[in-house]
This record gives sequence, structure tokens and C-alpha cells, in this order.
Amino acid sequence: MDSKNDILLSFGNKVRELRASLGLSQEAFADQCALDRTYIGGVERGERNISLKNIAVISEGLEITVSELMRDI
Repeated sequence: MDSKNDILLSFGNKVRELRASLGLSQEAFADQCALDRTYIGGVERGERNISLKNIAVISEGLEITVSELMRDI
């Protein structure tokens, strides 16, 4: 696996962990972020190379800063 895929998987796993810690389903979280559920699923599986804009939307939905979301990735 190359480093691009590694970072996508690491990011997706962190989003999944944080979402689950809030007790949110993918669907509820997607609604909260105004993003499609299948998009969130793709992010969590490391299949999407998302934009900085959507990283900000996701961090807001998780109620953390972008820097907190990106920490240790």
C-alpha cells in the first residue's frame, strides 16, 4: 500500500472512531454534516480523497477542530 492510501485509511478510521464515540450512525452523522451517507462511508473506508472544505465540514460535525482531527494521522 502506498502512503496516499495509508493516509486515506488513517483519516477514515479516525473519522469512524470519533463518529462512533459520539454515538452517531453513518446516516445520522451524514445528515448532521449535510453530506451523503455513501460519501461518509467512502471516507471511512479510505476510498475518498476528500477536499479540505469537506474535512472542515466533517471536523465541525465531530465538534472538533481540523487540527484535532488531523492529529496523529
